[in-house]
Amino acid sequence: MAEKRHVRCLIIGSGPAGYTAAIYASRANLNPVLYEGIQPGGQLTTTTEIENFPGYPQGISGVELMEDLRKQAERFGTEIHSGIAVSVDFSGKPLQVTFDDNQTIEADTVIIATGASAKYLGLPDEAKYAGMGVSACATCDGFFYRKKVVAVVGGGDTACEEAGYLSQLASKVYLIVRKNYLRASKIMQERVTRTANIEILFETQVVGLFGENGVEGAHIVQHQGTPEESYSDLPIDGLFLAIGHKPNTDIFKPYLSLDETGYIQTEGITTATNIAGVFAAGDVADPHYRQAITAAASGCKAAIDAERYLAENRF
Repeated sequence: MAEKRHVRCLIIGSGPAGYTAAIYASRANLNPVLYEGIQPGGQLTTTTEIENFPGYPQGISGVELMEDLRKQAERFGTEIHSGIAVSVDFSGKPLQVTFDDNQTIEADTVIIATGASAKYLGLPDEAKYAGMGVSACATCDGFFYRKKVVAVVGGGDTACEEAGYLSQLASKVYLIVRKNYLRASKIMQERVTRTANIEILFETQVVGLFGENGVEGAHIVQHQGTPEESYSDLPIDGLFLAIGHKPNTDIFKPYLSLDETGYIQTEGITTATNIAGVFAAGDVADPHYRQAITAAASGCKAAIDAERYLAENRF
């Protein structure tokens, strides 16, 4: 039987949203308890160099940035645990969350900051070259590919948007599309097709990567499964995945309102969900921006929303 304890504020997740929520909640004397989740520090811990987070003019590694935020949360009294949420019961009060250490937390407020995981192709080379030429965020890493040759995988609006962004930095952008058409909206298709340094490779798939100290090229197959099937190598300096993100919301589905992709829906300009006392911050509720700074900002909002909720309901 799971061991139970009661807290005023429980934070699930430890990226910029979770840690920032913890900093604000701690300073508001909510005595927050934070569980780090499946990836302590969040997605940023897989990013080698971050140059667009305010306050770090020389840049900082993702691991260092997350460690700084963690220490700041601890300094103000946040209680941090390793562990993954495995089930929730939001059917009544207090709210209940059970973790993989067999601990059940009964909480007056819950801030969900479990993030979203970028979808990958599933190639072993993606892990091999992580941070060395493989990225799932053009806005984060495009700066490092100025005047270089890159490829974007995907055929939807996000892929076209990433390709357009990269075209302003890189000398050449290949848009690698598995189908023989783009799924993107008409306006996004037009932007891509009229950009001189973007070349669309239809009916093409990446099957591997190669390079000594980083990505130097991609092994591709064109017209796979047809008489025209052909394999070749495409020289590139970086590969960007833009085939979508999966928000980490599976355990919340029975209770929370989600959009068609699985992102938590929040009310108006707040971080409040459809369940009173439950708030969502960061990428788990943000299919649009997905930046460290916007995640941190929403973590701040969630803590303030939780504080006001507790004050109004006299917990």
